[in-house]
Amino acid sequence: MNICPITYEQIENGKYSQSGIKLLSPKFTFFSDLNYSKEEQLLEAAARSTKLSIQGVQPKLSAKISTKNNNFELVDSGGTFILKPQNYLFPELPENEDLTMRLAKQIGLNIPLHGLIYSKDESLTYFIKRFDRYGKNLKLSLEDFAQLAGKNRDTKYRYSMEKVVKIIDQNCTFPVIEKLKLFKLTIFNFIIGNEDMHLKNFSLITKNGKVELSPHYDLLNTSIAIKNVEEEIALPINGKKKKLTKEIFVDYFATEILELNSKIISQTLEQIYSSKNSWLKTIEVSFLSNQMKEKYILLFSERWKIIF
Repeated sequence: MNICPITYEQIENGKYSQSGIKLLSPKFTFFSDLNYSKEEQLLEAAARSTKLSIQGVQPKLSAKISTKNNNFELVDSGGTFILKPQNYLFPELPENEDLTMRLAKQIGLNIPLHGLIYSKDESLTYFIKRFDRYGKNLKLSLEDFAQLAGKNRDTKYRYSMEKVVKIIDQNCTFPVIEKLKLFKLTIFNFIIGNEDMHLKNFSLITKNGKVELSPHYDLLNTSIAIKNVEEEIALPINGKKKKLTKEIFVDYFATEILELNSKIISQTLEQIYSSKNSWLKTIEVSFLSNQMKEKYILLFSERWKIIF
């Protein structure tokens, strides 16, 4: 039995399930491996970096679906997908990000279409569909919180979660709804070890006149990917980035700062709590190595005890 890297379904033959292939395009009956090795993807990412609007520490490629060749085609502009190959500095980032995004979706966080695909050297590449594109080369208005806060790539950590809440209050059409999303996302990031949720990893999107938090992206268990991590979150809550407690998240952040009522807070925590078994099963069938799975589960278990 194989596991489809797009859906995590068990399949008897081949690399991809039919349902996974259809997610990429309803016209597909099969899907071909990406025609680039890991090394070739990294070279392409470096060569195209000045031409692309997507940025960040991880090498990225812009791509679109090629129905002619039944795979992804790399492009300099007009891409509807982002591809992230393996990284020499940090092991198993594609597998890590794909898994973490799946766990987020299981608790109702808004996650775009994403998955893993095989490259011609059998390495796995992460893909995610761009949620700011629609129609034929049309774009939705998207602003990350660094832009909204007047910060840049060098100052994206010089902020606080309290100020993030103020941006939501000042810009969103229905702030209360977005603040509930922020609470769930903040608890999730803490539990799964994402200590790199800086300002550029939050965005507001405008669609049909409504301003709201964009679908989530760049969710990773960075604590197992980076050695000697000392902090637990990127932006401080109540002046703290580590040794965080349930009281800080619930009594201070959710109740005082986000002004959520106790019933909503309890329902959100209960939804996350009830996901534990499905999370563990998903981690076990993920494409992480056994060593990385053990690290993921160990950190997750430690953080889980703090919240629950």
